[in-house]
Amino acid sequence: MEQEVRSRKALEWDLGESPVRELNNYLHHGLAEDGVEEVRVLKPDGAHHIAVGLDAPVKVEVMGNAGYYVGGMNKRAEITVHGSAGWSVAENIMSGVVRIEGYVSECAGASGHGGLVVIEKDASSRCGISMKGNDIVVGGDVGHFSAFMAQKGHLVVCGDAGDGLGDSLYEAVIYVRGRIKSLGADAQEEPMTEEDHATLADLLGRAGFDHDPGEFKRVASARKLYHWNSEHDQEY
Repeated sequence: MEQEVRSRKALEWDLGESPVRELNNYLHHGLAEDGVEEVRVLKPDGAHHIAVGLDAPVKVEVMGNAGYYVGGMNKRAEITVHGSAGWSVAENIMSGVVRIEGYVSECAGASGHGGLVVIEKDASSRCGISMKGNDIVVGGDVGHFSAFMAQKGHLVVCGDAGDGLGDSLYEAVIYVRGRIKSLGADAQEEPMTEEDHATLADLLGRAGFDHDPGEFKRVASARKLYHWNSEHDQEY
């Protein structure tokens, strides 16, 4: 059920009265016709698939905790969850911004091609797996195997990183402010450059964090797994 807030430019949607399917249908098809620019989603109560597949410059605010796949396949929209979220936040994001003010579960920002994902607190395991060009900034810690097979983009971790960070990493770059429990196969720590400091300062600024880029470590690929080598006898 829609409730107009200001001259047909914003509305409130109560998920206690209308289901997620109807909300997403409206976000996909009704925004342009109604001229709506902002949507506030009330009573999300951990519902799954909120605001998935958007392709419009709309601002969506989820007023509470969300379930799986919130903001998935996002394009152009700015989505904020005023709470925590479940698995696969912003999976396959193409552009725009998805921000979670609380904690997230596994696979946040997986397979994203562009855009920015901000997690203000901790992310669980496999954050940023198979990234293909998106950027992820985590205000707290990340769990094991984060950035596994990450191909392009940046993962910024303002806290600590768990086991296997950057396992089978390609051209994505990871910046970690805290401790790294262990690096994955073919990931290595490298010196920070001036370009790294500039890139990191920009990402931190966009995410709303004021950490000093000089406090971070750079992790990137050693590029030893790019090509098959029979002499390795499959021992990687």
